[in-house]
Amino acid sequence: MENRVNVKDIVRTNAIWLVFLVEVLFFAVFSKGTFVSGNNIVNIMRQVSYYGIASVGMTFVILIAGIDLSIGSIITLVNMVCAFIMVNMGWNMWIAIIISLCIAVLIGLLNGFMVATVGMPALIATFASQTIFEGLAFLITNGRPISGFTKTNPAINFFARWTLGPIPWCAIIMAICFAVGSFILNRSYFGRYFYAIGGNEEAAELSGILVNKMKYLIYALSGFFAGLAGIVLLSRSGSAQTTVGKGLEFDVITCVVLGGVSVNGGIGRISGVVAGVLIIGSLTNGMILLNVSEYIQMVVKGLVLAAAVGLDCMSNKGKSN
Repeated sequence: MENRVNVKDIVRTNAIWLVFLVEVLFFAVFSKGTFVSGNNIVNIMRQVSYYGIASVGMTFVILIAGIDLSIGSIITLVNMVCAFIMVNMGWNMWIAIIISLCIAVLIGLLNGFMVATVGMPALIATFASQTIFEGLAFLITNGRPISGFTKTNPAINFFARWTLGPIPWCAIIMAICFAVGSFILNRSYFGRYFYAIGGNEEAAELSGILVNKMKYLIYALSGFFAGLAGIVLLSRSGSAQTTVGKGLEFDVITCVVLGGVSVNGGIGRISGVVAGVLIIGSLTNGMILLNVSEYIQMVVKGLVLAAAVGLDCMSNKGKSN
């Protein structure tokens, strides 16, 4: 009897990886092998890298039953600011990257201030940030794209175009971010605090956890990882576009929730998020290979998000009963 229970637990824990395997087999068959070709696998690694990096910060936010709708705007703003500094001001690439990441962290701290100190709902606070900084990204360049920085700063290609053997550096950066996220959640007291706040915020505060300070930290981390994702995306596209981050927050949220992080907080692991990122990235790539309409892709992704959140809500409802 004990063995049967263990088997069930193993199946439940690894179900998302089974879904990923089925998805790979499906696209491999219907794309006539193109999906699993070496070039396409490298392409998928590049495509999922910025989702994966941003999803680490989003995982922390959703673990405390929060949300961060501003990460798409942060990615866009980081693109525009970093490119503007390199092209229009002629500054060194690394200075541009550091300034851009600092701005991303400051936006995260602003979100933390609105949520923790002002007491605004995370949905409204981060939606306000999304609107403000999306507009600011347009104002910086009057909506015009910025290009040419790859010639003056060719090292920017390191983040998405250079490889270590067959593996793109952006995939390695993503793996490092996942490792850091896993360490924070599993090996540090910050991780224990994140789970405690998501499980029961009032009880966490009564136990001595500085909940408001933790919220500042979590939203700052979300801003940082979104900013780093923006740098990778800038390197990959070779041009800063004012719409580059539009809608990415929903893809990232889908990856995180699909990976088993509960929207009610307190439950989730980075390993599940890795699977969620691979599933969404492979789904997007596979539908493009099969020439699926962009609008149908939007419908499919919306259904996946709704199904993931619905299953999470039903699971929590079952536990409460």
